[in-house]
Amino acid sequence: MPLLDVSEVLLDPDFADSLVCTRQSQTVGEDGLATNATADTPFTGVVTAASGNNLVRTPEGAYTTGDICISTPFRLRTSATGGGMADVVTWNGTRYTVTQVNDYSRYGTGFVWAVADIIPLGG
Repeated sequence: MPLLDVSEVLLDPDFADSLVCTRQSQTVGEDGLATNATADTPFTGVVTAASGNNLVRTPEGAYTTGDICISTPFRLRTSATGGGMADVVTWNGTRYTVTQVNDYSRYGTGFVWAVADIIPLGG
């Protein structure tokens, strides 16, 4: 097991920021119909720029893309890692969809490093 423990830095107010995770779950009732439920969970993490906000120009028009990196002990998930919809993270008033999660649970108390894409793509 690696000995590196970054939990102190991930929770340090000098680095960490407040975020909100919106997670959807789905249950199937006795009638066979699915019901969706949404839960908002506040968590703490360190947010850094990934590629930043970029203007993409195409013959059809222009739009903005952007993403952030999040390091946190909170277990974020994509649809592939969690079964269901990908988490949506709200940071600094903007919503991002979690598209990549790397699990570093073996390092100290554990953390994930996630990439999240901005919602919505805007022109």
